[in-house]
Amino acid sequence: MISPQTIEQITNRIDIIDVVSEFVKLKKRGANYLELCPFHNEKTPSFTVSPSKEIYKCFGCGKSGNTITFLMEHEKYSYAEALKWLAQRYNIEIQETEVSDETRIVQQAAESLHAVNNFAQKFFTEQLLHTEEGQSNALTYLEERGYNITTIEKFQLGYNPQIKNVFATAAIKQQFNHDILLKSGLVVNRNDELIDNYRGRIIFPIHNTTGKIIGFGARIIGSADKAPKYINTPENEIYIKSKILYGAYFARHAIDKSNECLLVEGYTDVISLHQAGIENVVASGGTSLTADQLRIIKKYTNNLTIIYDGDAAGIKAAMRGLDMALEEGLNVKLVLIPDKEDPDSYVKKVGTSSFKKFIDENKKDFILFQLEILLKEAGNDITKKSDAVNQIAESLSRINKAEDFTRRQAYTHECAAILKIDEDGLINLVNKYISERANKDDKQQHDKIETNNTETVKDNLFFHPDEAQEKNVLRVLLEYGVNKWNNKQTIAEHIFEELQQFRFDDTDMEKLFETYRKQYEEGLNPSAKTLLYHEDEKIRSLVVNVTLFPFELSQRWDEVLENIQVLNVDNSMRDVTMSLNYFKLRKIKKMFEQNQHDLQQSKNWNEMLQLMEIHKHLKGIEMEITQQLGTVIMK
Repeated sequence: MISPQTIEQITNRIDIIDVVSEFVKLKKRGANYLELCPFHNEKTPSFTVSPSKEIYKCFGCGKSGNTITFLMEHEKYSYAEALKWLAQRYNIEIQETEVSDETRIVQQAAESLHAVNNFAQKFFTEQLLHTEEGQSNALTYLEERGYNITTIEKFQLGYNPQIKNVFATAAIKQQFNHDILLKSGLVVNRNDELIDNYRGRIIFPIHNTTGKIIGFGARIIGSADKAPKYINTPENEIYIKSKILYGAYFARHAIDKSNECLLVEGYTDVISLHQAGIENVVASGGTSLTADQLRIIKKYTNNLTIIYDGDAAGIKAAMRGLDMALEEGLNVKLVLIPDKEDPDSYVKKVGTSSFKKFIDENKKDFILFQLEILLKEAGNDITKKSDAVNQIAESLSRINKAEDFTRRQAYTHECAAILKIDEDGLINLVNKYISERANKDDKQQHDKIETNNTETVKDNLFFHPDEAQEKNVLRVLLEYGVNKWNNKQTIAEHIFEELQQFRFDDTDMEKLFETYRKQYEEGLNPSAKTLLYHEDEKIRSLVVNVTLFPFELSQRWDEVLENIQVLNVDNSMRDVTMSLNYFKLRKIKKMFEQNQHDLQQSKNWNEMLQLMEIHKHLKGIEMEITQQLGTVIMK
């Protein structure tokens, strides 16, 4: 793990404008910066970046956070990957907390593999583009296949010469360790001699989602006889086949923007579609889809369209990933390419517009497609039709997230109609599969799943009644807390004292308030900036929402309003007083309502007298506050 000292170094050096500008063209607007949001399509800019508060917020889609969360959201980095990206940018050496010897060995091996892969990519690209053998053998072949130089350079394609050890010799000259070279799969050992593994092949570098090269695919030029068409990197510390989607690094922004991922089988499918301007595409590398690959897709979108060959093998390959995709909550569509074509050949044959049109017009819902295939195979065979019912019910049972309950209901209704069976019977069969899987995985999960199937999902979009007032108190606490209130107290201490008899209705806001209070009492001088990097994501998000607003006062207000200073003056005391008074008035209003209700319900004279005294007391507090404000705020 990255040490706290390193994290502090990174957060102290961060310039949010510098980092966000790498991905978004920001325009200065007053004290802040504004631009079209990179997270959703919009025509009017609502993406605001505050350099003073070191936060961003889109007032259109609601995305918000700090520099680290921007990298995590925009580049789909993990927390550690975002920190490493920033450390590299600001030339900060990463120190890690104490790790085991075993972990250290794995980390060192991973670093060495990244280094040798990076060297190999540059070597192979040089051989392809700038040697006679590479140009005549490989570059000519690629150009004949329809790939232009821009595409070749974008995907960093290369060529390994026919000479048995030209790469091995170059790598050893660069002092790469023999064991690492063997582990990378770039060379093999023949009679105690290192020999190039990819001789005479076109090289396809494989990148992880951060752009690092983790392995290679090597394709034979032309048709293969006895030799395999493709050779891939063997699994090692950084190359795990089940966790890789070819092209994910190049496709991530396009998938995010279009809110759809196209999944194909091969490297050339991805490259050809990119060249045609269809960039939201990745490949499974010819393997069966895995849960890890589907989770990579889910980082960018919930909408997956699988594009496979229309033959029996293509259909079978597509069907294998169905259940896992449903479990991950993905909306899956299927497109089968016609006429014994594949996506690579078909897009070259019909062109970009026709290819896109074909995809849009021929998307089939995956579950309904599966049902269609099963019924076609069953024909009039009662036993096979019964098997089809069970198989569909088992697939439907995979749609088991609470938020997908309505989707499963719709599928169940439609499938029952197509199968011409009782809908309640199909529902019971689906629930049976859910229960069986729950019992098998974890007996305690059974009740939870049943609850998810019957409970209505609560709507969390409504604001809490006191949200505005509670937010404002937190805002002034974060902004002015460490400032002096008087000779004896800071503003934070004054707020703590004023709110002794009051609580926040919103549990997250209460948590932020108590977190601030705890850090303050420990002498840490908390602020919006320090809490912006708190380990709790809810606290980080709330700090952004509390402190950043869509509008700011123009710097010309002091000129427009003669004799009145609006800006460049310390309004903290007034701001704190007003915020506290509004907050307390809101709480008192609710106390009034509760007291009035109790008074109406009470049938005991002594209790009624007591409640009337409480009413009088609350009225006195309200009058005192409204006199300070100079107006009656609450009716």
